[in-house]
Amino acid sequence: MHSAVVTGGESGIGRACALALARAGHPVALTYHTDEAAAAAVVAEIEQAGGRALACRTDVADEAAVDALFAEAEAAFGPVRLLVNSAGVNMRGTPIAEMPLKQFQGVLGADLVGPFLTCRRFVRGLGAGGGGRIVNVSSIHERAPRAGGADYDSAKGGLAQLTATLALELAPQRIAVNAVAPGMILTPMNQSALDDPTELRRKEAAIPWGRAGTPEEVAGLILFLLSPAADYLTGATVTIDGGLSLTVAQGA
Repeated sequence: MHSAVVTGGESGIGRACALALARAGHPVALTYHTDEAAAAAVVAEIEQAGGRALACRTDVADEAAVDALFAEAEAAFGPVRLLVNSAGVNMRGTPIAEMPLKQFQGVLGADLVGPFLTCRRFVRGLGAGGGGRIVNVSSIHERAPRAGGADYDSAKGGLAQLTATLALELAPQRIAVNAVAPGMILTPMNQSALDDPTELRRKEAAIPWGRAGTPEEVAGLILFLLSPAADYLTGATVTIDGGLSLTVAQGA
């Protein structure tokens, strides 16, 4: 089974992907930023089920840290042929007039520079032989902006173009590059809705399907995109949002 790197694998969609890949038999190197205990718990769950995993503390916006991550994964599991870029930070609702440059750069670092660095190191690690699959976790906000999201929306819009560009560039090496664009998913990025049933009901009322999604549903889609069944699929962004992004321009 091919080995995999999953960034942001300690929680949310990344955690669900790491567990799904391990259940499918893939050794997994997962990254975390600060929550070592959560990452260790994911590794323990995988190992208790008979899988192989390791956790690496990684700032995905740091070139040396990304190089070290892949070196450790390759030493433990051999060439990395599957990559899931799930690490990222959310918007804070800050109007642009009040947004510090450091905040804007920080979101771009995690959500766009990070995938650039991991994709580049992934391709370098495969060399001329090629043959691999990349899935970037984007957002419906790559094309459906929200006020107060100049940082996040810009990063995810850039990630969409990074995905498409790399798909074109890497196709001759048989490296497929796709993305998923989730809507509202019940992860720590939506912690306030998880903690407040009233907020959750209000937000779910705006979703045509009538509910928020789960990390496991997104992971199932990503596992398909990483599988041989998706061999002819590259350069696509697959939306998984219960129809939320279709409601643009409704009601007025």
